[in-house]
Amino acid sequence: MSDKVIKDTIITSSVKMSEGIYSMWLKEEEIAKAAKPGQFVSLYCKEGSQLLPRPISICEIDKKQGLVRLVYRVAGKGTLEFSNMQAGDSIKIMGPLGNGFTLEGKKVILIGGGIGIPPMLELAKSLDANVQVVLGYRDGDLFLKEEFEPYGTVYVSTEDGSVGTKGNVIDAINENNLEADMIFSCGPTPMLKGVKAYAMKNGIKAQISLEEKMACGIGACLACVCKSKEKDSHTNVNNKRICKDGPVFYVEEIDL
Repeated sequence: MSDKVIKDTIITSSVKMSEGIYSMWLKEEEIAKAAKPGQFVSLYCKEGSQLLPRPISICEIDKKQGLVRLVYRVAGKGTLEFSNMQAGDSIKIMGPLGNGFTLEGKKVILIGGGIGIPPMLELAKSLDANVQVVLGYRDGDLFLKEEFEPYGTVYVSTEDGSVGTKGNVIDAINENNLEADMIFSCGPTPMLKGVKAYAMKNGIKAQISLEEKMACGIGACLACVCKSKEKDSHTNVNNKRICKDGPVFYVEEIDL
């Protein structure tokens, strides 16, 4: 069982970035101090029928000011409630949760797709490496793109071809002849399957952060398992708990 506790924290800012995408800064010094790139927090709704917390990846960490930033997409009643909150409102939070990225590599590619883009920003800020960032979008609504630019060279793929490479993130890597000794990625499962295949084909180490619906967020309920190569000591089967053992894994650890 987790030793994390639910805390009341204050929203210092909440803004709409683009259609359905919101950015929220929270004042929580203990979480900010402990958090690492790739971890997440669980937010609790005030509306009584929404009992389970919503897991949201940490986008940025300001340890000096004791702040964490969350960038999320409205996907249901819980996140819709969060989007209507304003600076000064309080919200219940638990975290930081999960295992984040291991900072390694000298020449790296960071790959983010859709709402898997936000957790890559703190990672980009934290790496001491030659950073190349590949961001995959559906269309020309390039939320967060400019915020990556101080930390590395940014490449874009769009499904509709309106900006950058037409296609997916692997198409952008190939079109721009990118090379690396380490890949970090977060996004939808079909994208991560492509990243895993690309990394293994080219002999590149890779870490991926899985997006998955979660219930407890602390590894107790086994609602967010994925297939693993090794047996899990918790269940003695070939499963990993994404919330507890992940959400970040090396690609050879898991089956997608």
